[in-house]
Amino acid sequence: MSEQRLALARERLERLHREVQKRVVGHRELVRGTIACLLAGGHVLLEGVPGLGKTLLVKTLSDALDLDFARVQFTPDLMPADIIGTQMVVQDEGGGRHFRFQPGPVFTQLLLADEINRATPKTQSALLEAMEEKSVTVGRVHHTLEEPFMVLATQNPIEMEGTYPLPEAQLDRFLLKLGAAYPSAEELSLIVDRTTSGEMPRVDPVMNAAELEEARRLVREVVLAGHVKDYAIRVVLASHADRAGAPELTRRYVRHGASPRGVLAMVMTAKAFALFDGRINVSFDDLKASALPALRHRLLLNFEGEAEGVAPETIIEEILRVVPLTESGGRG
Repeated sequence: MSEQRLALARERLERLHREVQKRVVGHRELVRGTIACLLAGGHVLLEGVPGLGKTLLVKTLSDALDLDFARVQFTPDLMPADIIGTQMVVQDEGGGRHFRFQPGPVFTQLLLADEINRATPKTQSALLEAMEEKSVTVGRVHHTLEEPFMVLATQNPIEMEGTYPLPEAQLDRFLLKLGAAYPSAEELSLIVDRTTSGEMPRVDPVMNAAELEEARRLVREVVLAGHVKDYAIRVVLASHADRAGAPELTRRYVRHGASPRGVLAMVMTAKAFALFDGRINVSFDDLKASALPALRHRLLLNFEGEAEGVAPETIIEEILRVVPLTESGGRG
C-alpha cells in the first residue's frame, strides 16, 4: 500500500464523515461504525428507541454517496416478493404472453430496511441470500445484485408488540450491530435549532462507487500481524462456555458463543478503523473497539442469563478484561 493511496483514502473518508455529520448531530461513533461497516463490505443493524436519528443517518449517508438508494418500510403484511421482486405476465405486440421479472427494491446499492423486526420471519428471510451471496433467486433464475451492496437495517429494542425477533441466522449476517445513544443537552439544543428554524443542511455526494471500491481494496491490504490476529481469535473463543480461558460470566450465562463470522467481523472492522486513522496495520485497540459491535448480536444467552437480564455487552467487556493481549499474558 503506497503512502499516496493511503493519504487519498483517508482524505475521502474524512470528507465523507464530515458530510454526514453536517446533518446528523452527535453519534460520532455510530457514524464511524456505519462507515467502517460499509468499507468492510458488510451489513449493519442500527438499534435504538424512536427519534434518535437512525433513519436520518442512513438517508444522509446515501446522499453523501453517489450510489443507488432504496427504502423498505417493514410491516407485518410485507411479503418476500415486495422485497426481491416477482414474475409478471406481460403481453407482447403479437398478442403472446410471457413472464417478465419485475425487480424489487433489493436491486439497489444501499437498502434501508426500516424497522426490520416488524416483518414476519418469512419476509425477513427473503434478505438472507441477498445479504450473504449478493444475489437473489426467483423461481429457478439467479439474479446478481450490483456492487457495492449494503443493507442498513433499523429496529426498536423496547417495543415488543407486533414485532418478530430476527432469527439467529439473519443476525449473524450483519457484520455489526450498533446502538444509537440518547443525545446530550448540547446536542439536543443543536437538534432543536436545526429542525425548527430554516432548512436542514445540504449534503453533497463526496464518494462514488469506484472510489468506494478502491477504499474497500485498501481495507483488505491493511496488515494484520500474527500476534494481533491471535488475540482476536482468543477473544472470540472466550465467548464459548466450553473453551479454556472463557471467563466465569461466559461459563455461567452463554449458551452459544460467537460464530466464525464473529472473528471475521472483528478483523475487517479493525482494518477499517486503522484505515480511518491513516495506519497500515491493525492495533490491539482497533480490535477492542470492534469487539462490541461485532460480537454483541452473536452471543446467545442461556435461560439463566435471560432470566437475570444479563447484557451481552457485559460479557464481552469481561472477555476483553481477562483475555491477555499475548499468550504470555501481557496486557500492553
